[in-house]
Formats: sequence, structure tokens, C-alpha cells
Amino acid sequence: MTSESTLISSFCRLYSVLLYAYPRDFREQYGRPMLQFVRDRCRDLARTPVSLPFLRFALHVLSDWFRTTVRERATAVWNAGRAPMRHSSVTEWAGTILIYLFATTTLVQAYVVPTGSMEGNVLIGDHILVDRLAFSDPGAFGRRILPYRDVQRGDIIAFIYPEDVRQTYVKRVIGLPGDRIHLRNGQVFRNGCRLVEPYTQHIATFHDPYRDDFPLAPPDPYTSPRGRDMYQHHICDGEVVVPPGMLFALGDNRDNSLDSRYWGFVPRNYVVGKPLVVYWSYDAPTSDLQEWTFDHIVDVATHFFTKTRWNRMFLVPRSQQAQEIGAGQ
Repeated sequence: MTSESTLISSFCRLYSVLLYAYPRDFREQYGRPMLQFVRDRCRDLARTPVSLPFLRFALHVLSDWFRTTVRERATAVWNAGRAPMRHSSVTEWAGTILIYLFATTTLVQAYVVPTGSMEGNVLIGDHILVDRLAFSDPGAFGRRILPYRDVQRGDIIAFIYPEDVRQTYVKRVIGLPGDRIHLRNGQVFRNGCRLVEPYTQHIATFHDPYRDDFPLAPPDPYTSPRGRDMYQHHICDGEVVVPPGMLFALGDNRDNSLDSRYWGFVPRNYVVGKPLVVYWSYDAPTSDLQEWTFDHIVDVATHFFTKTRWNRMFLVPRSQQAQEIGAGQ
């Protein structure tokens, strides 16, 4: 276990102890979900190679804990000696808002798009909020009250990059388990039907056999070991067959996208969520978007108003299913 993982684990245990500072009634009503939210977020942060996100999160949690414990203790003292009564609507709303603030670190999370593989819909420098609840199965009971649905063809998804779990990618789902997929001259065919995909763009000026006629041509140098494994074990009659528990995802910028053609399938349990909205879009190169460097901070401070893409603020990346044209048409 790394020192960062040990630190995160220690913080989660510390937080479980800090919950006892709340009044008993408040703790019994809200303590368990608050602790679960923090644990889930800590598990996510354990995959992050840098400590800055964790430090920000820890400072936020501790400041929020101090503020809310003082408030709840003051409320308990104020109500001492009064006749027992049910929580007022104000107290209930305060607790709801508190839980929501903790939930936003787990149920909704911010990501920045560093590559142009989804250009035409999602641009380099788009900062998006991802709904982590949409595709996360809440169980038999939660399914009745939470807006859950399974991933569908045409959905834009954020997912953990299988080649490097420290990175989050955004692509469009083309194939579900059991689907048979191939490309001819850059045109996608699924289960024998040609797909009409109005959301794609094709910018290449040359024909690439592997990219445009996948999977007829042998893998090219950009194909990873996972992609080569897919090519060796999941090709049948000139088509890739999506295995159980996997998804086949492509970028909308079809000629400039490293996607399932090159690194294989997306495990279903790697899906993080559904992009909700672009809350900020900044024109910057990929190298500046990997993490906040000093040069990037200076650039934003100097050119915030001129390099912010104001027309993309609050844009919603929308899922869209392709139209299927029958075989032979």
C-alpha cells in the first residue's frame, strides 16, 4: 500500500470518529449516508496519482464538519428543555442540503476533456459535470426511486480508460454485448445493418485500412496489447463480437480517435457516468489540460475572458442513437 493510500484510509477512519461530534439524533439520521459518501469519494481518490485533489477534498470535508457540528450543537442547546417535538421543516431541509453537499462529490463529478476524439460534440478543453448515478445500478430497492437505466447504444459515456485507470475518457457507445460490428470505408455496420450517424465527423484525407475497414486489416502500431487480444479472440467472420460485460465505444471524430478499435472493449463496470453539462470550456492544448501547471494557471489568469468559449457554457452533450439501414440498402 502506498503512502497516499494509507493517508486516504486514515482520513476515512478519522472521519468516522468525527461523526460522533454531532448530536445523537442528527448522527443517527444522517451519519451513515454521510460516511458512505466520504468512503466512496476516498476510493475514487485512491486511484489518483497526485495528492492535490485529496487535500482539497479533505479540507472541504473538515471545514464543513466544523461548521455543521457547531450549528447542530447550538441547535441542540437551544432546544434543550423544550417539549419534545418533531424536527422542523427548516432542520429537515438543512440536513437534506448537507447530505446533498456531500453527495455532489460522489454523485456528480467534474472532468476536463483533454483530446479531440469527440470533436463535433465535445471539444478539447470542455470542463464537464458527469452524472455518476445515471448508469450505476442502485439495487432492487434504489431502482424504484433513483433515475437509473442501463447503458444504451448511442449513449455518450465517461469511463475509466482500460489502459490507464488514472485517466477518464469520453466516447460514444456503439456496441453492447452480443453485437457484431465492422467498418467499411469508415462506415459502421452493426448486426448486418449500416448505421447513419449524424453526430460523426470525418476529417481524414487518406484511407487507413485498419481504421476504416476494421477489423479486416491486421492491427497497426497504435493497437495496444488489449486491442490485439480483442483482434485475436473476438473476431468472427470479419466482425468483432462484443463479449458479455463489455462495451464497444468509438469517438465521434472518427478519423482521429484512439478508441475500441485500438485498445479493445470498455468493461461495463468501468463506466463512470453520463456527461451532464459543459460548465466551462477553455481553449487550451492537451498538454495544459492534464493537470493544473503553473503555466496553465498564468494562461487562465491572463486570457480567461478571451479564451473561454462562452458559446459552449451550459451546453448539454446529448446521446443519440444511430439510424439502422437494413442489409443490402
